[in-house]
Amino acid sequence: MTLDRDIEMNRLGLTTSLAEGSSYTARGPSRTSGADRSRDVVKGTLGRWVDTFRREDGTGKDGPGGSEDIEFRVTDADASPVSVRGPSFGAPAASAAGVSVVRDHQGGRYYDLRSANDKTASSLLSRELKGRHLQMIAIGGSIGTGLFVASGKALSEGGPASVLLAYIFVGVMLFCTVQALGELAVIFPVAGSFSAFSTRFLDPSWGFAMGWNYALQWVVVLPLEIIAGAATISYWNPDLNKAIFVTVFLIVIVVINLFGVKGYGEAEFIFAIVKVTAVIGFILLGIVINIGGTPTGGYIGGKYWKDPGAFNNGFKGLCSVFVTAAFAFAGTELVGLAAAETANPRKSLPTAIKQVFWRITLFYIVALTLVGLLVPYNDPRLLGATSIADSSASPFVIAIESAGATILPSVMNGVILVSVISVGNSSVFGSSRTLAALAEQGQAPKILAYVDRNGRPLVAILVASSVGLLAYLSDVKAQSVVFDWLLAISGLSTIFTWASTCLAHIRLRQAWSHRNRSLSDMAFRAQAGVVGSWIGLGINVLILIAQIWVAVSPIRDATDGARSAADMAENFFLQCMAVPVVLAFFVGHKLWYKTSPVRVEDMDIDTGRRDFGRLGIIKAQEEEERQLWPRWKRIYRSLC
Repeated sequence: MTLDRDIEMNRLGLTTSLAEGSSYTARGPSRTSGADRSRDVVKGTLGRWVDTFRREDGTGKDGPGGSEDIEFRVTDADASPVSVRGPSFGAPAASAAGVSVVRDHQGGRYYDLRSANDKTASSLLSRELKGRHLQMIAIGGSIGTGLFVASGKALSEGGPASVLLAYIFVGVMLFCTVQALGELAVIFPVAGSFSAFSTRFLDPSWGFAMGWNYALQWVVVLPLEIIAGAATISYWNPDLNKAIFVTVFLIVIVVINLFGVKGYGEAEFIFAIVKVTAVIGFILLGIVINIGGTPTGGYIGGKYWKDPGAFNNGFKGLCSVFVTAAFAFAGTELVGLAAAETANPRKSLPTAIKQVFWRITLFYIVALTLVGLLVPYNDPRLLGATSIADSSASPFVIAIESAGATILPSVMNGVILVSVISVGNSSVFGSSRTLAALAEQGQAPKILAYVDRNGRPLVAILVASSVGLLAYLSDVKAQSVVFDWLLAISGLSTIFTWASTCLAHIRLRQAWSHRNRSLSDMAFRAQAGVVGSWIGLGINVLILIAQIWVAVSPIRDATDGARSAADMAENFFLQCMAVPVVLAFFVGHKLWYKTSPVRVEDMDIDTGRRDFGRLGIIKAQEEEERQLWPRWKRIYRSLC
């Protein structure tokens, strides 16, 4: 029988695949002891429920490491004392296996990279996500206000051609980035994903900055999405108190996340089906409207590309659309973050990663092409948006309204409402897992690493959810100002995350080659390869430069007067707040720990690595089955 379970490499850096019959065992969801189960029998339902919130121990022989750690001292070539950590197999075995050593700093501050890698690999998070969950997270994970609402701002500033070009450009980058992320996450499905990869393959200080950057991005997205949801309700009745719906949305999101990763996966599965159905329905309706299939309108074709035109504000208008496109695609990388909580990452992740191609092509490019054909960029409803959360300025809603007085605009607003709840749900998942991983690596308060017996990072979930209370500012007159500053923190965060992921993949391949490993030893390889990661890194850098340029020299129209220095500074920070935030975290950690970039020869490419029993045999069997497929199926499966 083929063995295809995930098998974790041991902590001493074993470099060969584990064959069937090995003494190393497969890890799964943590379990309580026999004595605990016996006590559970006599407990009431309430008592057992309360017990699920207690900390999971996970130590000892049956813990994640499978053995107790010891620490011993050795001396290297220059006779400097060093400290080595590893399972209790003795110093000679540790030395032979090439365990990383950490110099004794005589009580001084230093960052223990080996320990950080080990802790993220030994996470107690529950592994309950299935393939269908990951596929829907990949397909619908980022379909939210970025696509449905923020695209209106992009259309008004850049015109339909700029929107199309920018989203294609960012889509190419994202395809390459997600492929790189897939390779990293399948080999190392560790907690924290992005920050862990940056810490391990780039620099611990950069990993610290990327972790907090990503956590802050999702933390501030939660109140943003809740405010957007409350604003969407105003489409039907603007007189209702928004605080009522803020409370409802916040409770729903918190309850979903308290059901654990399986609750999150099931909720996203349902939300994604709704969003995907809505986008497909809009595409079909948009085609009908464009060719004049409605009783109130005639043939439209491409007339709005001629009048008022395909571009607005020239090249600067195009550059201004890039960050909006990046904001719209944010959330795709959650697939990599979910790898640590996936039952079988080798089978589930590659399929989910390949779905990105279809999502980019169908849900963004086709839908936005139709939006550009149906809505002119100078439509007053686009220009009248009060904020990026104003669903009344959604080009999707405006396009449907052009079909006449029907119930469809309300249906579309309902879909937008589902989307903001979905993204809010994802924000708690993304921020809580990142905060828990940072705590595991010693880069955040230890209490955030608390994982209960159901595999939930309970404290991190509660901390991330509490930031959602900022959404009660939705009824304050200055809520648009608060909204803008929250958005400023998250606006460019994904650019840094994606660029770091591409660079980490490049560095992994360098270390893999340095150790003379074969690419065939990888359970999944990025279709775009290292070239794709260089392309993704380059495009991310170009987007960052373009955004800084637009922030320094913003788009102005004839009605704008002279701007003061204070106004210019405020505009810059509203557009590029993520830059000083990342630099502050990076420089602060660097000065505190005095870390240095990780050298290729020192990279740990084994801790937390998942090899799969008889991987070569599994691949041979799969290739034999593939040869029997018809050509259309081989092409289809290579893409998705």
